[in-house]
Amino acid sequence: MARTAVRLPGALRGSRKREPARAGRLPGLLRRPASRGPAERAGRAERAPRAEEVSTAAPRHVVPLPLRLLAMLAAFAAMVAFAVVLARLTLQPSPASVPLTHSNVHPGRSLHAYLEQAPWRDAVKQLGGNVLLGVPFGVLVPVLAPRARGMLRVLGLTALVMLMVELVQGALITGRAFDIDDVILNTSGALLGWLFLGRWLGRTVHARVRRVSAE
Repeated sequence: MARTAVRLPGALRGSRKREPARAGRLPGLLRRPASRGPAERAGRAERAPRAEEVSTAAPRHVVPLPLRLLAMLAAFAAMVAFAVVLARLTLQPSPASVPLTHSNVHPGRSLHAYLEQAPWRDAVKQLGGNVLLGVPFGVLVPVLAPRARGMLRVLGLTALVMLMVELVQGALITGRAFDIDDVILNTSGALLGWLFLGRWLGRTVHARVRRVSAE
């Protein structure tokens, strides 16, 4: 009887000592959500306005859509008309010129020959005509293709198209020959057209502005 009486208080004491330890863990769990400092709260408060600024800063076109479509349609019609003229000037057979034509793959050779040997009127007609053939590319492409209105893209597109024309001339057209200098002159004309008019037209028709969000 005496031994059992001694063990019972010991069991009760052990259970009493464990209860405060368990109870002491609960406040720690409850304090975790409230342990964020003022710096973190301020950072979260700043993130929301920034997200709103990004969403409201979407670019929009200055020129209304109907006017832009009308300008692109006019540029497309002008490009089609120019393509017809280009085909007649460059892809029409010329049997009388067969003895005089020869291919040229060396840049500058034909230019030097025209400047040194041909009469100045023929030189101006030949060289100036090739330059003028490239001007419509520099003027119309920035309006017709907004993503290709940069200088390098306009020049690359012009060089590619005129290179294909020269290849067709040399391979299929009687009295015509491939001349790399013609491609250079055409590309130079596209550069002039882009510098004097095409760049301004492309920026005007496809200009964009960013909306500034109110803070």
